[in-house]
Amino acid sequence: MGVLAVVVSMDGLIASLVYSLIGLTVFVAGLFVFRLVMPFDVHKEIEVDQNTALGIVMGSFILGLAIIVAAAITG
Repeated sequence: MGVLAVVVSMDGLIASLVYSLIGLTVFVAGLFVFRLVMPFDVHKEIEVDQNTALGIVMGSFILGLAIIVAAAITG
């Protein structure tokens, strides 16, 4: 085997799939809660009204949630 050979165990593959599904579930639930908390239609504000400030807030929320999920997965 060369330097670029990748050794993949079945346990590691299953753990990656489980963590990915849990992370995606938490991420989707977080976005759902974000849309419920907002007193207006997020889709309309971003797409139709071109609300840049809301886009920045939502992007920041997505990045923050992704950092939290990644930290929880790596321990």
